[in-house]
Amino acid sequence: MKFLITGGAGFIGSALIRHLIKDTKHTVLNIDKLTYASNLEALKSLDNEDRYEFHKLDICEANKVEEIFEKFNPDIVMHLAAESHVDQSILYSQKFIESNIFGTYVMLEASRKYYKELVCQRSEMFRFQHISTDEVFGDLEDPEELFTELTPYAPSSPYSASKAAADHLVRAWHRTYGLPIVITNCSNNYGPFQYTEKLIPLVIKNALEGKKLPVYGNGLQIRDWLYVDDHVEALMTVVSRGKTGETYNIGGNNERTNIQVVKKICT
Repeated sequence: MKFLITGGAGFIGSALIRHLIKDTKHTVLNIDKLTYASNLEALKSLDNEDRYEFHKLDICEANKVEEIFEKFNPDIVMHLAAESHVDQSILYSQKFIESNIFGTYVMLEASRKYYKELVCQRSEMFRFQHISTDEVFGDLEDPEELFTELTPYAPSSPYSASKAAADHLVRAWHRTYGLPIVITNCSNNYGPFQYTEKLIPLVIKNALEGKKLPVYGNGLQIRDWLYVDDHVEALMTVVSRGKTGETYNIGGNNERTNIQVVKKICT
Protein backbone atom coordinates (compact mmCIF):
# COMPACT_ATOMS: atom_id res chain seq x y z
CA MET A 1 0.00 0.00 0.00
CA LYS A 2 1.03 3.60 -0.56
CA PHE A 3 1.08 5.90 2.50
CA LEU A 4 1.11 9.69 2.21
CA ILE A 5 2.40 11.12 5.51
CA THR A 6 2.20 14.82 6.34
CA GLY A 7 4.63 16.15 8.93
CA GLY A 8 6.82 13.09 8.58
CA ALA A 9 9.98 14.92 9.64
CA GLY A 10 8.43 15.65 13.01
CA PHE A 11 8.87 13.56 16.14
CA ILE A 12 5.84 11.25 15.80
CA GLY A 13 5.77 11.32 12.01
CA SER A 14 9.39 10.20 11.69
CA ALA A 15 8.80 7.33 14.13
CA LEU A 16 5.80 6.28 12.04
CA ILE A 17 7.80 6.37 8.80
CA ARG A 18 10.70 4.40 10.30
CA HIS A 19 8.19 1.71 11.28
CA LEU A 20 6.49 1.66 7.88
CA ILE A 21 9.78 1.26 6.00
CA LYS A 22 11.65 -1.01 8.41
CA ASP A 23 8.80 -3.27 9.55
CA THR A 24 6.36 -3.38 6.60
CA LYS A 25 6.48 -3.54 2.82
CA HIS A 26 4.49 -0.35 2.30
CA THR A 27 5.67 2.63 0.22
CA VAL A 28 5.84 6.07 1.87
CA LEU A 29 5.82 9.65 0.59
CA ASN A 30 6.64 12.17 3.29
CA ILE A 31 5.66 15.83 2.85
CA ASP A 32 6.93 18.30 5.43
CA LYS A 33 7.45 22.06 5.51
CA LEU A 34 10.61 21.60 7.63
CA THR A 35 9.89 24.06 10.42
CA TYR A 36 12.17 24.55 13.44
CA ALA A 37 10.87 21.34 15.09
CA SER A 38 11.47 19.12 12.04
CA ASN A 39 14.46 16.80 12.02
CA LEU A 40 15.51 14.95 8.88
CA GLU A 41 18.27 13.26 10.91
CA ALA A 42 15.50 11.13 12.40
CA LEU A 43 15.02 9.65 8.90
CA LYS A 44 18.70 9.43 7.95
CA SER A 45 18.61 5.62 8.17
CA LEU A 46 16.14 5.60 5.26
CA ASP A 47 18.31 7.51 2.77
CA ASN A 48 18.88 4.48 0.55
CA GLU A 49 15.41 2.98 0.81
CA ASP A 50 13.58 2.72 -2.55
CA ARG A 51 10.17 2.68 -0.85
CA TYR A 52 10.68 6.07 0.83
CA GLU A 53 10.49 9.53 -0.75
CA PHE A 54 10.56 13.03 0.77
CA HIS A 55 9.14 16.28 -0.63
CA LYS A 56 9.58 19.61 1.12
CA LEU A 57 6.09 21.11 0.97
CA ASP A 58 3.81 23.42 2.94
CA ILE A 59 0.39 21.74 3.24
CA CYS A 60 -1.25 25.16 2.91
CA GLU A 61 -0.21 25.25 -0.78
CA ALA A 62 -3.32 23.63 -2.24
CA ASN A 63 -2.15 23.31 -5.86
CA LYS A 64 1.07 21.55 -4.87
CA VAL A 65 -0.78 19.24 -2.49
CA GLU A 66 -3.20 18.22 -5.24
CA GLU A 67 -0.24 17.54 -7.56
CA ILE A 68 1.18 15.19 -4.93
CA PHE A 69 -2.10 13.23 -4.86
CA GLU A 70 -2.16 12.98 -8.66
CA LYS A 71 1.42 11.75 -8.92
CA PHE A 72 1.64 9.47 -5.88
CA ASN A 73 -1.90 8.01 -5.84
CA PRO A 74 -2.00 7.19 -2.09
CA ASP A 75 -4.09 4.45 -0.51
CA ILE A 76 -3.75 5.95 2.98
CA VAL A 77 -3.29 9.54 4.12
CA MET A 78 -1.96 9.99 7.67
CA HIS A 79 -2.12 13.66 8.59
CA LEU A 80 0.34 14.61 11.35
CA ALA A 81 1.58 18.01 10.13
CA ALA A 82 0.84 20.60 12.82
CA GLU A 83 2.29 23.34 14.95
CA SER A 84 2.24 21.78 18.40
CA HIS A 85 3.91 23.87 21.10
CA VAL A 86 1.50 25.54 23.55
CA ASP A 87 3.83 28.41 24.51
CA GLN A 88 4.55 29.19 20.85
CA SER A 89 0.80 29.22 20.14
CA ILE A 90 0.30 31.91 22.77
CA LEU A 91 2.97 34.11 21.20
CA TYR A 92 2.35 33.35 17.52
CA SER A 93 -1.24 32.14 17.22
CA GLN A 94 -1.59 32.96 13.50
CA LYS A 95 0.89 30.22 12.53
CA PHE A 96 -1.24 27.69 14.39
CA ILE A 97 -4.44 28.84 12.71
CA GLU A 98 -2.83 28.64 9.27
CA SER A 99 -1.12 25.27 9.67
CA ASN A 100 -3.49 23.37 11.92
CA ILE A 101 -6.82 24.64 10.57
CA PHE A 102 -6.28 25.84 7.02
CA GLY A 103 -3.64 23.19 6.35
CA THR A 104 -6.06 20.47 7.46
CA TYR A 105 -8.75 21.98 5.22
CA VAL A 106 -6.37 21.81 2.24
CA MET A 107 -5.55 18.16 2.97
CA LEU A 108 -9.25 17.29 3.34
CA GLU A 109 -10.21 18.98 0.09
CA ALA A 110 -7.38 17.32 -1.83
CA SER A 111 -8.40 13.97 -0.34
CA ARG A 112 -12.06 14.54 -1.18
CA LYS A 113 -11.34 15.34 -4.84
CA TYR A 114 -8.96 12.40 -5.10
CA TYR A 115 -11.32 9.95 -3.37
CA LYS A 116 -14.22 10.96 -5.62
CA GLU A 117 -12.26 9.68 -8.65
CA LEU A 118 -11.25 6.35 -7.12
CA VAL A 119 -13.07 3.20 -8.21
CA CYS A 120 -13.82 -0.24 -6.77
CA GLN A 121 -11.11 -1.70 -4.54
CA ARG A 122 -9.01 1.46 -4.44
CA SER A 123 -12.03 3.38 -3.18
CA GLU A 124 -12.82 0.79 -0.50
CA MET A 125 -9.20 0.82 0.68
CA PHE A 126 -8.75 4.59 1.03
CA ARG A 127 -8.57 6.18 4.50
CA PHE A 128 -7.79 9.67 5.80
CA GLN A 129 -6.38 9.42 9.33
CA HIS A 130 -6.17 12.62 11.34
CA ILE A 131 -3.73 12.49 14.27
CA SER A 132 -4.83 14.87 17.02
CA THR A 133 -4.24 15.43 20.74
CA ASP A 134 -6.05 14.92 24.03
CA GLU A 135 -5.49 18.61 24.76
CA VAL A 136 -8.69 19.32 22.83
CA PHE A 137 -10.52 18.03 25.93
CA GLY A 138 -8.99 20.63 28.26
CA ASP A 139 -8.23 19.68 31.86
CA LEU A 140 -9.61 16.90 34.04
CA GLU A 141 -11.13 18.17 37.28
CA ASP A 142 -10.73 14.77 38.93
CA PRO A 143 -7.17 13.35 38.53
CA GLU A 144 -8.60 9.85 38.98
CA GLU A 145 -10.69 10.17 35.83
CA LEU A 146 -9.63 9.61 32.21
CA PHE A 147 -10.62 11.31 28.97
CA THR A 148 -12.89 9.20 26.79
CA GLU A 149 -14.05 9.55 23.19
CA LEU A 150 -17.23 11.12 24.58
CA THR A 151 -15.49 13.80 26.69
CA PRO A 152 -16.73 17.27 25.64
CA TYR A 153 -14.21 19.50 23.89
CA ALA A 154 -12.87 22.33 26.08
CA PRO A 155 -9.58 23.58 24.55
CA SER A 156 -7.69 26.11 26.65
CA SER A 157 -4.89 27.41 24.37
CA PRO A 158 -4.62 28.59 20.76
CA TYR A 159 -2.83 25.29 20.03
CA SER A 160 -5.53 23.02 21.44
CA ALA A 161 -8.28 25.22 19.96
CA SER A 162 -6.72 24.93 16.50
CA LYS A 163 -6.49 21.14 16.84
CA ALA A 164 -10.10 20.98 18.03
CA ALA A 165 -11.15 22.98 14.98
CA ALA A 166 -9.24 20.57 12.75
CA ASP A 167 -10.98 17.59 14.38
CA HIS A 168 -14.36 19.16 13.65
CA LEU A 169 -13.41 19.79 10.01
CA VAL A 170 -12.39 16.16 9.57
CA ARG A 171 -15.72 14.94 10.97
CA ALA A 172 -17.60 17.41 8.77
CA TRP A 173 -15.87 16.15 5.61
CA HIS A 174 -16.91 12.63 6.56
CA ARG A 175 -20.54 13.50 7.27
CA THR A 176 -21.00 15.95 4.40
CA TYR A 177 -18.91 14.40 1.64
CA GLY A 178 -18.56 10.78 2.77
CA LEU A 179 -14.77 10.97 3.04
CA PRO A 180 -13.64 7.83 4.91
CA ILE A 181 -11.84 9.18 7.96
CA VAL A 182 -10.63 8.09 11.38
CA ILE A 183 -9.40 10.41 14.14
CA THR A 184 -7.01 9.65 16.97
CA ASN A 185 -6.43 11.79 20.07
CA CYS A 186 -3.23 10.89 21.91
CA SER A 187 -1.67 11.80 25.24
CA ASN A 188 1.86 13.19 25.72
CA ASN A 189 4.46 11.33 23.66
CA TYR A 190 8.12 10.81 24.53
CA GLY A 191 10.99 8.95 22.91
CA PRO A 192 13.95 9.24 20.49
CA PHE A 193 14.42 12.39 18.37
CA GLN A 194 11.87 14.47 20.28
CA TYR A 195 12.51 18.21 19.92
CA THR A 196 14.14 19.70 23.01
CA GLU A 197 11.38 22.22 23.76
CA LYS A 198 9.33 19.34 25.24
CA LEU A 199 9.62 18.48 28.95
CA ILE A 200 11.50 15.16 28.94
CA PRO A 201 14.22 15.95 26.35
CA LEU A 202 14.62 19.47 27.77
CA VAL A 203 15.16 18.17 31.31
CA ILE A 204 17.61 15.51 30.05
CA LYS A 205 19.57 18.09 28.03
CA ASN A 206 19.73 20.64 30.86
CA ALA A 207 20.66 17.99 33.41
CA LEU A 208 23.54 16.75 31.26
CA GLU A 209 24.75 20.34 30.81
CA GLY A 210 24.41 21.20 34.51
CA LYS A 211 21.74 23.85 33.89
CA LYS A 212 18.60 24.65 35.86
CA LEU A 213 15.70 22.27 35.26
CA PRO A 214 12.48 23.93 34.05
CA VAL A 215 9.42 23.07 36.12
CA TYR A 216 6.25 25.12 35.78
CA GLY A 217 4.70 26.20 39.09
CA ASN A 218 4.77 23.45 41.71
CA GLY A 219 5.17 20.70 39.10
CA LEU A 220 2.03 18.90 40.22
CA GLN A 221 0.34 19.00 36.80
CA ILE A 222 -0.52 15.41 35.82
CA ARG A 223 0.17 14.07 32.34
CA ASP A 224 -0.26 10.67 30.80
CA TRP A 225 2.96 9.63 29.05
CA LEU A 226 2.89 7.53 25.87
CA TYR A 227 6.03 6.05 24.30
CA VAL A 228 6.16 7.12 20.67
CA ASP A 229 6.63 3.61 19.21
CA ASP A 230 3.58 2.41 21.17
CA HIS A 231 1.69 5.34 19.67
CA VAL A 232 2.82 4.30 16.18
CA GLU A 233 1.58 0.74 16.80
CA ALA A 234 -1.79 2.13 17.87
CA LEU A 235 -2.00 4.39 14.80
CA MET A 236 -1.39 1.42 12.52
CA THR A 237 -4.08 -0.56 14.34
CA VAL A 238 -6.61 2.25 13.93
CA VAL A 239 -5.87 2.90 10.26
CA SER A 240 -6.12 -0.80 9.40
CA ARG A 241 -8.93 -1.93 11.72
CA GLY A 242 -10.71 1.23 12.84
CA LYS A 243 -14.30 1.93 11.87
CA THR A 244 -14.75 4.74 9.36
CA GLY A 245 -15.98 7.93 11.00
CA GLU A 246 -14.89 6.91 14.49
CA THR A 247 -12.56 8.60 16.98
CA TYR A 248 -10.07 6.65 19.08
CA ASN A 249 -8.23 7.90 22.18
CA ILE A 250 -4.66 6.61 22.56
CA GLY A 251 -3.03 6.79 25.99
CA GLY A 252 -0.07 5.27 27.77
CA ASN A 253 -1.93 4.53 31.04
CA ASN A 254 1.17 6.05 32.62
CA GLU A 255 0.14 9.12 34.60
CA ARG A 256 2.78 11.13 36.45
CA THR A 257 3.11 14.65 37.82
CA ASN A 258 5.71 16.75 36.06
CA ILE A 259 7.87 16.84 39.20
CA GLN A 260 7.79 13.03 39.39
CA VAL A 261 9.05 12.85 35.81
CA VAL A 262 11.84 15.34 36.49
CA LYS A 263 12.97 13.50 39.63
CA LYS A 264 12.91 10.17 37.76
CA ILE A 265 15.15 11.60 35.06
CA CYS A 266 17.57 12.94 37.71
CA THR A 267 17.69 9.50 39.34
